[in-house]
Amino acid sequence: MEPTRSRCTIELSRDARKDLKKLRPHLAQVLRSIAVLETNPLAGHTLTGALHGLRALAFSVKGSGAFRAVYGVLDDGAVCPIIVAGPHENMYDKAERRVESLRAAGLL
Repeated sequence: MEPTRSRCTIELSRDARKDLKKLRPHLAQVLRSIAVLETNPLAGHTLTGALHGLRALAFSVKGSGAFRAVYGVLDDGAVCPIIVAGPHENMYDKAERRVESLRAAGLL
């Protein structure tokens, strides 16, 4: 019998919460897409460069196109802090700025 895997806890950064407020018309779709991380924290692809150690989850929002959520996987998959979520355009530039400040503050 396989051991049961505990669920990953998704934590939204303060800035990610603000991102989601801007996505109100699509919030349900975005949250459903991000919820995949609860059971599969490695669902997104790995990032390199200034975003090394983080992952990006790609998903589509009906009528709005490509979206991304940049997140980390901590404590062997027990926690997934979301750094930024929103439309794909300029996503990685925004993520780099946020990650730089989080790492400088010792929060990531």
